[in-house]
Amino acid sequence: MGLDLIFRIVLIVIIFAISLVVAMYSTYAERKIAAFFQDRIGPNRAGPWGLLQPLADGGKMFLKEEIIPTNATPFLFIVGPSLAILTACIGSAVIPWGQKMVIGGHTVDLQVTDINVGVLYIFGVVSLGVYGVMIGGWASNNKYSLLGAIRAASQNISYEISMGLSIIALLMLTGTLSLKEIAEQQHGWNWNVLHQPLGFLIFIVCAFAETNRTPFDLPECETELVGGYHTEYSSMKLGFYLFAEYINMFISSAVMATLYWGGYNYPGMDWVLAHTGPAIGPLIGTVVLFAKIFLFIFFFMWVRWTIPRFRYDQLMDLGWKILIPLAIGNIVLTGVVSTVLKHFGF
Repeated sequence: MGLDLIFRIVLIVIIFAISLVVAMYSTYAERKIAAFFQDRIGPNRAGPWGLLQPLADGGKMFLKEEIIPTNATPFLFIVGPSLAILTACIGSAVIPWGQKMVIGGHTVDLQVTDINVGVLYIFGVVSLGVYGVMIGGWASNNKYSLLGAIRAASQNISYEISMGLSIIALLMLTGTLSLKEIAEQQHGWNWNVLHQPLGFLIFIVCAFAETNRTPFDLPECETELVGGYHTEYSSMKLGFYLFAEYINMFISSAVMATLYWGGYNYPGMDWVLAHTGPAIGPLIGTVVLFAKIFLFIFFFMWVRWTIPRFRYDQLMDLGWKILIPLAIGNIVLTGVVSTVLKHFGF
């Protein structure tokens, strides 16, 4: 029992470190990808190929002057970014990063905790994230910041409904709320995206809105709000907000890869496990999962530098008038098809 606890603590530390490193180098990747699309070079001064640029940016954030505006509410001004980064980090607790490994006769589970309502846990954590934005925008006592916070709240509420409805159709097929069981059911090529392509499309659009990424970055729309909900923030409090966005993008990609794209599963994995053993084989599945995650992160960035930002009325129309009816229709279609197939013995 004690050894199992030690393994879990080590896993938590590793996942936390990976989340921070991925978020840190996502800023570097974003700038390089933006430079590629715009025919520029991008960061190339700090270290070889600019690889030390995220460390330079982090050092700058730590060393900048800490400012709390005179008319701000000091306690809530600090709570806002703290809550944003906290909710971003704890979402990784229920994601299965791979199959169980056997090291020195000990079985190591590559999942911090397997709760039977893992999907609900993810949605609960995502719902809490908007409080960090809302509190920060309100505590700043800045009208533009408050407008950005209100936008974030209304945007997240409308798109969480669509996201929840898209997941219902998936749960009708899988029959479980456990992310581990959902991943296990997609063994080999049996990925859920093949059975729920419309549900995945709705989910990924909502993921863009939930993570405040372009074309849904209205809460921090600098052309209208001079920076949005974090206008008054500086130093590492601003850094927490920026880090939270990239960690949310990483966790969202991991959730999409697990729910729809097979997670750590890949074709021929049984053969690979049989020839590599119970220690190395699961790690290959973990590498496959991270490859899928990085492809999703690249897609997030690709869309940002390709599609222009929506107007706010277009944003809300898409959520309420298109995505929600589509998600409800997907539920009905899934129910009808499942019933017909079951009737004919499939």
